[in-house]
Amino acid sequence: MLNIDERIHELYHDKDYNCARTTLLCLADYFQVEILDQTLKAATGMHGAGRFRAQCGLVEGALMFIGIYGALKGYSDKKTAKICYLFAEAFTGRFGSLLCRELRPGGFQKTDPPHACEPLTRDTIRFTIEFIERSCPSA
Repeated sequence: MLNIDERIHELYHDKDYNCARTTLLCLADYFQVEILDQTLKAATGMHGAGRFRAQCGLVEGALMFIGIYGALKGYSDKKTAKICYLFAEAFTGRFGSLLCRELRPGGFQKTDPPHACEPLTRDTIRFTIEFIERSCPSA
C-alpha cells in the first residue's frame, strides 16, 4: 500500500520535484498508472506557473492526471473535461481557491523552508484520490 506522506516527502526532498509533478506521480502510484517522462517534463513549470503564483500546481497535476486516467478508462474528451470541471469546483469548495497566491499566502520568499506546501499537498492528494474514486467509474 502506498504511504502517501512518505512518497510526497521523497518526491519533494529527495527529487526536489514541484507540487504538480509530485501530485501527478502520487496519483499515478496510487492508481497504478504509468506516467511517461515527457508528461512529467511537461509539469516542470506547473507550480503556480513557474512561481508566478497563478493556478496551483496541486490543481494542475491533478487535472493532468484526470486527463490521463480518463483516457485510460475510455472516457470521451467531453466526459473528461466535465470531470475536470467538477474537480475544480470541488477543490475550490474544499480549499477555497485554485490559485497558488491564495492557497500559499505570502507567496514564495527566499526565507521559506523547502517545500512549504508539503502539509497542503498531503491534504489535496488525499482529497483528489477520494474525488477520483467517486467520479471516475469504469466507462
